[in-house]
Amino acid sequence: LIPGGSTRAALILLGIFGAALLYGDGMITPAITVLGAVEGLNVVTPLFEPYIVPVAVVILIGVFAIQQHGTHRIGRLFGPIMIAWFAAIALLGVRWIAQEPAVLGAIDPRHAVWFFRDNGLHGFAVLGAVFLVVTGGEPLYADMGHFGRRPIRVAWFALVLPALLLNYFGQGALLLLDPDTSHPFFELAPAWALLPMVVLATAAAIIASQALISGAFSLTRQAIQLGYAPRLDVEHTSSWEMGQIYVPQVNWFLAVSTILIVIGFRSSGALAAAYGIAVTMTMIITATLLHIVATERWHWPPALALSVTGIFLAIDFAFFGANVLKIVQGGWLPIFIGGLLFTLMTTWKTGRRLVAERLAARAFPLTEFMGMVAATPPLRVPGSAVFLTAQPRGTTPPALFHNLRYNKVLHEHVVVLTVTTAPLPHVAADADRLVVEDLGDGVCTVRVQYGFMEDPHVPEALALAKARGAEIDLDDVTYFLGRETIIVTRHHGMAVWREKLFVLMARNAVRATAYFRLPPERVVELGVQVEM
Repeated sequence: LIPGGSTRAALILLGIFGAALLYGDGMITPAITVLGAVEGLNVVTPLFEPYIVPVAVVILIGVFAIQQHGTHRIGRLFGPIMIAWFAAIALLGVRWIAQEPAVLGAIDPRHAVWFFRDNGLHGFAVLGAVFLVVTGGEPLYADMGHFGRRPIRVAWFALVLPALLLNYFGQGALLLLDPDTSHPFFELAPAWALLPMVVLATAAAIIASQALISGAFSLTRQAIQLGYAPRLDVEHTSSWEMGQIYVPQVNWFLAVSTILIVIGFRSSGALAAAYGIAVTMTMIITATLLHIVATERWHWPPALALSVTGIFLAIDFAFFGANVLKIVQGGWLPIFIGGLLFTLMTTWKTGRRLVAERLAARAFPLTEFMGMVAATPPLRVPGSAVFLTAQPRGTTPPALFHNLRYNKVLHEHVVVLTVTTAPLPHVAADADRLVVEDLGDGVCTVRVQYGFMEDPHVPEALALAKARGAEIDLDDVTYFLGRETIIVTRHHGMAVWREKLFVLMARNAVRATAYFRLPPERVVELGVQVEM
């Protein structure tokens, strides 16, 4: 899909940085949306001013606490609220459009040309504030993996987009009638409806936050499968939709980070700069990768792909340039978060590659191992032994070699199992998922692959392998894992600080037993030291 050489590496790194920025968006979006909604209490009465931040923190704690109950339950709870929210903001907009229909003239693009002609650089800087009007759709699309494309499209074009346009036109009409309006959104509502609108806005902010949080869960699982993150707990919250998951470590990391951001910035206005630059950078990266997909996968003519993505990039870079002016005011935050997570992800990927290279350098060829077994048959014991390995094809798993060398025995049936991740969301056919190769003397290799949106399940894979002819006693299986002890050195590899970071991440990774769904009472771990 991606061109080769240095271009491929650069695009992969660009995609990783975009993913890291999404985590930052998952922290900043809950903070700015909840703060913005709660700040509506100031419109009701200034007496609420001291309580804005504490109320926002309490709401955010509740948002992250309910994530463990699953997206489908949250959807049933908040779906009707969102319909009421968009209907309400649309009606408020129509109410003011009726009072000042001239606002509909904003559809004429000449107004934008005249604005930039008359205001010059100041008009360009204003784009940084205007940009917040075109953001906010990403929470909806963050749930694409949970609900599929069609429900998202229908919701956007039938409800969300019309309601937003009507509301923004309504705010414009209000400003034309009263240019001194300080809170145009909340002041669209009549006095009697102001407090209910604050409550409704807070509920909508919670739901938008939840969408990005659940999107971060999906991204984390894909990063684990693709080797850019250590193994974490991935809990399925729905028996109908495999994409609905909950990752406790990510949830509470986002929770703590979001609450600290709220306490540090204290207002949605102060957070606006941080929010804008995160989204613009993500949009630029997305448009760039879209061009690659269009030419390499969809086979568009390069000129057509460039003309389409060029339009997006021209707009995105304009917004990005305007938001860069606000880096000192808070735009540094998403860049810092993205850089930190980018470092963690690339460190883990590089570290795993170095560990694999160190193990492969001293690996014992599987053909020689089989020759040794044939030449000097060891004592065979009843049952089946499954040796999980990430080593290249044709090498003996260290755990298998050490078991024979030190325990002097071999099980009656031996399976060398390799689990890999395909560059696809799902592996549809069982024929593509699993390959069995009989090596003789009761030994076979099984290679099983999963899509990056699927969870490995080794016992199920062994049942499929048995159906394909592998000699496995499923009622008497012992799983052997190699447990790596990583030693930091100054050998050629990564910088020492990155090696120490990799060791820290490895120590906190979820055990392979839980990740591969192995029965704990049947797992044996054999240690091996690896020098980085």
